[in-house]
Formats: sequence, structure tokens, C-alpha cells
Amino acid sequence: MTTRDRLSPEDISIGLAGLPGWALSDDGLAIEKTYRFPSFVEAFGFMSQSALAAEKLDHHPEWFNVYNRVEVKLTTHSAKGVTALDLSLAARMEKAASAAKP
Repeated sequence: MTTRDRLSPEDISIGLAGLPGWALSDDGLAIEKTYRFPSFVEAFGFMSQSALAAEKLDHHPEWFNVYNRVEVKLTTHSAKGVTALDLSLAARMEKAASAAKP
């Protein structure tokens, strides 16, 4: 199995257990989380740090930002579902969110 192989529902559940606030999407093909920050600057800082991590992994999020809110959806399109790469990027986003908050 590689990082781009689709995970089983059990493996996804195990991976999500270590990622507070992340959940499986309704269709079961992605993991999602909405972040809220004190201001736009912190939200943008989080997005900048996350973008650097995504580039290193060669795996990019679907996300939406309005002021202090960032909605994130991670899926591996080539696998048509959630892979270890999605869980890895989510973990890196958690680190970035911690660093972005004052």
C-alpha cells in the first residue's frame, strides 16, 4: 500500500481519532474541518503554512476562506477517496493552526 491508496473505513476512523475536529464527509470520500481564527491575519497565516506543507507533500487541499474562517476538504482524487496522504496533510494543518493562533 502507498500513501495514495484508498484507505478502508476502519483505517480512516483510526486516523481521524488523532485529528480533533476532523470528520468524514457525508459521501465518505473526504475528510473535512472548519477552522476559526481570531482574525483574517491568523487565518491567512494558517493557509500560508498549510500551503507550504501541501506543496512538500504534492497534495493540495480544497478550501474556502472568509475572513477568520477556513473550511478544508481533503481527498485524493486519483484514489477516489481518503488516503494516508490526506491524513498526513490534516496532521500538518493541525500544527499550522496551532502556530497561527496567538
